[in-house]
Amino acid sequence: MSVLFFVGDRVYKLKKPVHMDFLDFSTRAARERVCRRELELNRRLAPDVYLDVLDVVGSDGQPLDHLVVMRRMPEERRLARLAAGGAADECVRDVARAIAAFHARADTSGEIAAHGAVGQVRANWESSFATMQPFVGTVLDADVAREVAAEARRYLDGRTRLFAHRIELGKVRDGHGDLLADDIFCLDDGPRILDCIEFDDHLRYGDVLADVAFLAMDLERVAGPATGARFLGWYREFAGETYPDTLAHHYIAYRAHVRAKVACLRSAQGDPAAVESARRLLALARDHLLRGRVDLALVGGLPGTGKTTLAARVAERLGWTLLRSDEVRKDLVGLGHTARTASAYRDGIYGDDVTARTYHELLVRARSLLELGVPTIIDASWADARWREQAADVARQTGSRLVELRCELDERIAAGRLSRRARAARDASDADATVAARMAGEFDAWPSATTIATATRRDRVFARALAAVGRPGARGAP
Repeated sequence: MSVLFFVGDRVYKLKKPVHMDFLDFSTRAARERVCRRELELNRRLAPDVYLDVLDVVGSDGQPLDHLVVMRRMPEERRLARLAAGGAADECVRDVARAIAAFHARADTSGEIAAHGAVGQVRANWESSFATMQPFVGTVLDADVAREVAAEARRYLDGRTRLFAHRIELGKVRDGHGDLLADDIFCLDDGPRILDCIEFDDHLRYGDVLADVAFLAMDLERVAGPATGARFLGWYREFAGETYPDTLAHHYIAYRAHVRAKVACLRSAQGDPAAVESARRLLALARDHLLRGRVDLALVGGLPGTGKTTLAARVAERLGWTLLRSDEVRKDLVGLGHTARTASAYRDGIYGDDVTARTYHELLVRARSLLELGVPTIIDASWADARWREQAADVARQTGSRLVELRCELDERIAAGRLSRRARAARDASDADATVAARMAGEFDAWPSATTIATATRRDRVFARALAAVGRPGARGAP
């Protein structure tokens, strides 16, 4: 798109007369207009770097073209170079602070906010898919490309409420649009953040998280996932953000996909290194889409089989929200979670009507969380297949993946656990061995569940559960 000339302490930027599906620099007037827009916009984050726009004139004094004039930045202070060398944490933190402050004062409006709606985010993905389609099967692996498209669409299918909520929070703004580590310089008096998108305002409009996700993706590319995660963590702190981790993964994936698209276009222009870059970036997009899936996990089984312990541990490790039927049941009847009740099996608070209300409430709460992009685990017996079918419907309607785990344990060992739990009187469950025996006789077949035998060592049980959930080597939040 541009040619840069380095002369002493100045850089001169000349726009190429190119015409692509997302920009048109084919006329001199268009190039002059975009040069002046570049100066105006980049002064928001680097006012002392973007100096002027000069005319390139012929011998007759008539303008032939235009140059953006910039102060030259020291190459050794480029963030990409520092991050690759492992010496960028202080600068990364400063950049996170600067971008958070920039976003807080960035413009927003009804027109800008519309770019954060799920329909617009979907349109952005679909445009990227269309541009990259000619490269699928040649530059890009077809299976990876199909998986990326399927996972991106699935996330968007169930998240209309999440994207609307981000708009309500005022998180859709006129951002930078192209935050890359190569275009950020770490100076003694603070970072200089260069080269925002100037040729199309709509490409800058979007969720502020989508903006910072670009740099998180790029830092991961040049310095590893830990650096990208630290950057996002600092941004979240400085901006007072509360987004779900799945949304960060989704936007990081989108930004990786956009860069893969650019690499594909560069490969078509003859850049031999662009092919491998495009493939790596597409794989990075797939990785984040898989890590950002919204899951509904059902952890069930008879009382005393360890389902509550397992569900809590999985939820804690993965950062998912845990809903527990024993607690919700007592919420509904106005009892404290550890209050004891003498109700028998299928009687009192364990009667069919309260049980139906309990499962209904669990699924209502789960639906709300899933729509907001929060993976959810429900700890309940799930003995009745009807409630599993309704849970599957909730997963389908929210574009979520359903995971089903059934804990199993020898009944004598389970009875011992139940007896010890009753004596401790610190748990929400009132079930005893008699209840477990009666429930066992009425437990509907559950062929779709993965069986987790809980008699082995806890670390092995946990590893088996993580593998079943699809996160055997679960990494932390982005």
